[in-house]
Amino acid sequence: MATRSRDEKFRELREKREAAHRGGGEERIKKIHESGRLTARERIGLLFDPGTFQETGVFVTHRSHDFGMDKKRLIGDGVVAGYGKVNSRLTYAFAQDFTVFGGTLSEANANKICRLMDLAVENGAPIIGLNDSGGARIQEGVASLGGYAEIFLRNTLASGVVPQISAIMGPCAGGAVYSPAITDFIIMVDKTSHMFVTGPNVIKTVTNENVTFEELGGARTHNTKSGVAHMMAKNDPDCIVQIRRLLDFLPQNNLDEPARKETDDDVNRMDAELNTIIPDNPKEPYDMVEVITRVIDHRDFLQIQPSYATNIVVGFARLNGRNVGIVANQPKFMAGVLDIKSSTKAARFVRFCDAFNIPIVTFEDVPGFLPGTEQEYGGIIKHGAKLLYAYCEATVPKVTVITRKAYGGAYDVMSSKHIRADYNVAWPTAELAVMGAEGAINILNRKELEKSSDATKLRKKLIDDYNDRFANPYIAAGLGYLDDVIEPRETRPKVIAALESAVNKRQHLPPKKHGNLPL
Repeated sequence: MATRSRDEKFRELREKREAAHRGGGEERIKKIHESGRLTARERIGLLFDPGTFQETGVFVTHRSHDFGMDKKRLIGDGVVAGYGKVNSRLTYAFAQDFTVFGGTLSEANANKICRLMDLAVENGAPIIGLNDSGGARIQEGVASLGGYAEIFLRNTLASGVVPQISAIMGPCAGGAVYSPAITDFIIMVDKTSHMFVTGPNVIKTVTNENVTFEELGGARTHNTKSGVAHMMAKNDPDCIVQIRRLLDFLPQNNLDEPARKETDDDVNRMDAELNTIIPDNPKEPYDMVEVITRVIDHRDFLQIQPSYATNIVVGFARLNGRNVGIVANQPKFMAGVLDIKSSTKAARFVRFCDAFNIPIVTFEDVPGFLPGTEQEYGGIIKHGAKLLYAYCEATVPKVTVITRKAYGGAYDVMSSKHIRADYNVAWPTAELAVMGAEGAINILNRKELEKSSDATKLRKKLIDDYNDRFANPYIAAGLGYLDDVIEPRETRPKVIAALESAVNKRQHLPPKKHGNLPL
């Protein structure tokens, strides 16, 4: 065999690299574009800061020989993987390439993803998965399934160590859904992405239900009904923008401090509008998001799951440049009551913040837990306990602002002083009690009301007396359950001062392998 020249070897390298970049070829790339999607390499190009992406496993090919696969070896084997800078910070990412075998997972490309995840954990940097795949590669049988399990294991081991974000930018079905489900955040693209364990055809056969792909597992379904997804993008470029924005609020790893940005928003800024934001009628709603945005830096609030369990609000913001997690009851929806969905939504967010050293600020206006057989049969007890457990376990700085109602067990759950919150304040409009006045007097004064010749007049008097005694924050403040009662306009400087005082907080849990979260 003739020895090839140096130039021939260089030419071979360039040809192989060009083949890797072509993926499945121009015809398949054209079909991807016609479907409203970008290719894997286009997505990677948008995600990383220009010129920083370094690809790993460039020349990987599958090792399968069955079903004619030995004659179909494409360089890269359906996934683009590597690292670079996102917002000038080290980040690892992989993008499944639908133009190559439909982006299906093989043993070889699973190994490529696993190696990337190992590097991310070893180097303490976020891992991003851009999912667009037909699932397990059928031609490889159990070897492909084993590849999924290897990825699931690494997702689990990386949980709480480095941030993990999954973007669903095409199909994601069967076993493939469980890797994103273990990660911290899922972003889905409207109209072009789907997630489900079993597809519409199987469902039709097994249960005789007729359902479309979009109804079953589309972005809107998972952002509004199931709560599987955390954010929704209108198209691929918007999805990448949302990933970059989310990363900007997250630390690199669990040993890193939350990122801090210089801000020109005055620490001592007060907002007189907050003094009038609570309606005189305690039954009248208001928008808690408006409260939040008036307190945080530059009204810059990134909501997580904004369309799911809307009676509670969670998201990221900055106070004096420091990243914080916000949890808030939303009286605009269902009076801000806690139910199964809102409890689970908030609990998961609190646990994420605690895992990554992000302080938690809670804005509280909660009338209690939602009553009813649907909630009880659905397990409101154990689901509500998830939120209680999450707050109790959290050792990051915790600041709580009670704006209006703090009733019953929900008062305890929402980061009360009793479960190790660091700084608890209330507005003068706050009502801290076992329950509202009307419900309380129906229990406490039932016999008096039954015997009264003018029950309506007596009821009004009893309600007024109860409100005078309990519908104010001063009893709790007198017991030391509140650190202060403040004017609403003072909220920003008071919260920032509390967070600054707790910046070096050290609090530990009892030694144990792990607790038993009420799942």
